[in-house]
Amino acid sequence: MKKKRQSKLIEIIQNNVIETQEQIADMLNAAGFKVTQATVSRDIRELRLTKRATPDGRHKYVYLQDSTSMNDKYADVLRAGFISMDSAQNILVIRTVSGMAMAVAAALDALEIEDIVGCIAGDDTIMAAIRTTADVQKVINTLNELIG
Repeated sequence: MKKKRQSKLIEIIQNNVIETQEQIADMLNAAGFKVTQATVSRDIRELRLTKRATPDGRHKYVYLQDSTSMNDKYADVLRAGFISMDSAQNILVIRTVSGMAMAVAAALDALEIEDIVGCIAGDDTIMAAIRTTADVQKVINTLNELIG
């Protein structure tokens, strides 16, 4: 059932402009899959879906094929969601597109940037704990390189 649901989820996002997990849940429920937002969230993580900007400035879910390396995918998530960053001592505060903080934080964790100890994400803000205050600028430089 999970494979069928996830296949349907990919089909839905490939054929529609889907901006929210709630839209995915509604469409999956309409297709006969009984899902909650938590199930959709897990599926998004497992399928490694990301959001991309559309020509009209909106953001939609996309499924990236395995043709690119995982680090490229994580960097894509970072680029798609990143707005700005600022530091306070050894905490790096990263602002993201609304709804993207958790995905960007997961991407940061997966990139395994040496000096990032861990991340806590809300809806549009991430607090990343940096090992030392001296390492903050190194992390900012690394993120700027990844973002381009």
